[in-house]
Amino acid sequence: MKKMIFTLGVLFLIFSCTPKQQEPEKDEATIKQDQRMEWWRDARFGMFIHWGLYAEPAGEWNGKQVPGISEWIMARAPISVKDYEKIAENFNPVKYDAEAWVKLAKQAGMKYIVITSKHHDGFAMFHSKASKYNIVDATPFDRDPLKELADACEKNGIRLGFYYSQAQDWHEPGGTYFNIEQGEPHWDPDLVREPLMNYINEKAVPQVKEILENYNGLDILWWDTPRGMTEEAAQVLQDVADEYPDMLTNNRLYRPWPGDFTTPEQHVPPTGLDYDWEVCMTMNTSWGYKWYDENWKSSESLIQMLVDIASKGGNLLLNVGPTAEGLIPDSSVVRLKQIGLWMQQNGESIYGTNASPFFKLPWGRCTTKEMGAGTLLYLHVFDWPKNGVLRVPGLKTRIKDVFLLSNPNQKFAWKFEDDDLLIHAPSVIFDPVNTVVVLKTKGNLEVISNMPALKEGSILLPSDFADIHNPGYGTHARLVGSEKKSVITNWVDGRVRLEWMFNATEPGKYKVEALIKADETCKLNVKIGDENLESDIETTNDKFEIVTLGEIEITETGNQTISLNPVRENWSAIELMYVELVK
Repeated sequence: MKKMIFTLGVLFLIFSCTPKQQEPEKDEATIKQDQRMEWWRDARFGMFIHWGLYAEPAGEWNGKQVPGISEWIMARAPISVKDYEKIAENFNPVKYDAEAWVKLAKQAGMKYIVITSKHHDGFAMFHSKASKYNIVDATPFDRDPLKELADACEKNGIRLGFYYSQAQDWHEPGGTYFNIEQGEPHWDPDLVREPLMNYINEKAVPQVKEILENYNGLDILWWDTPRGMTEEAAQVLQDVADEYPDMLTNNRLYRPWPGDFTTPEQHVPPTGLDYDWEVCMTMNTSWGYKWYDENWKSSESLIQMLVDIASKGGNLLLNVGPTAEGLIPDSSVVRLKQIGLWMQQNGESIYGTNASPFFKLPWGRCTTKEMGAGTLLYLHVFDWPKNGVLRVPGLKTRIKDVFLLSNPNQKFAWKFEDDDLLIHAPSVIFDPVNTVVVLKTKGNLEVISNMPALKEGSILLPSDFADIHNPGYGTHARLVGSEKKSVITNWVDGRVRLEWMFNATEPGKYKVEALIKADETCKLNVKIGDENLESDIETTNDKFEIVTLGEIEITETGNQTISLNPVRENWSAIELMYVELVK
């Protein structure tokens, strides 16, 4: 299950300022891996489905709302095995329609589906002979929903994957649980513990064989949370998966375990990665259905997230959490249909694309496709500049055509100026979410990086060049505006950190300044490499002021990262326009 690199790597593309070099000749193993991964790399967009007994309580137990994600309610409430088993007596998703689910995914522009066949609660959402604790034998439903889903996927040309919790099984004496590695006991004292391999051999292996044999052939086997897992147990399960050489697996079977792709959860990496990766993301806060969770991401942010991920060479696995009746919540349906409308006109700029050759594009993102003797650059414009001129930084290549993807007859005027390409907006109505402009080039693609570097004694780091690391849950900071008017606002959550990449051409001591608006006093930790400083920020009386955060030493030249981390116990909301390092 060796991971193979399928592109030159996004970091190389980011920092390159020379024409594209010919790729080294691939060996047989790499070619074979590329062939296995081809459909997945082309797909870019899939649906994650978290569905199980936890949809019945929907985040509430004994009249109280249980904090956290709903599929963890058994552990978080906590609920005994016998009490949790009783949920199955009422679980009857009579409104479940596999065909409708698959058609919704297809309408959204998704190319594959991954669904929970067994989550950590140990309940199988398929008919299992290995354990009676399954939806056919333990509920009034008496149907196999995953068989119906598999048939609907095959009928509609959608690839299918099953999620399987291979280590955590809170129902079984030998299954692991979330705090087992800290030596804590299972919350249910009546569950007499057994060795892990009892569970692996008697339930996990037989069930994995069932899902691989009985559901039209899986395209993906999606492992999750190897807490308490052993290498012996992982290898036993890997041996089963290896009998299906065309099936893809992720990297969560064991720590470490390569798989075919990695799985950033609830966050988008700031840059591309030099291996296959897939972001799994919720639309609101919880994976499973939680009736009172109304913290929904907007359709606009989800479309831009998909584009951001594709521009870095990754896939997006976007989650829905169906109800106990078997319905996908209306809020999810509305968003998926809106994404689908955008994809109908612009899907070409997502499917089968490669990562951006640019370091940063303050107005949006870029995806690419190789086309014969040239390259198609899909410029995703989130915010069209107010002056009507789109500046493409550092592009050195021959231009054949510039047009609107949704209307190829709509052409754009363009010219080169000061090492940049300037595209002039015609009198058209642009998509307020994301307008895609196609740049058709000829010959080698050359891009001079616009990464911030020392200029006239300082390194300017504008807010629209920042990578905003929001937590999976909580209040998220966001960027508004563009170029000189861009501002990071809503920086309320103390877990949010900001990072900028820059080229340190000269080592030495630098004064760190920031243009900030702060309503209350707070503290920030500034870090570059091994160097740290803690800064006190005073109130700025409802206006932006240049604040000196302190001095920090840069000891090495080359590409560096500066991060701003709140000191959580002394944090309040601030807004930020830029950071500047003054030598």
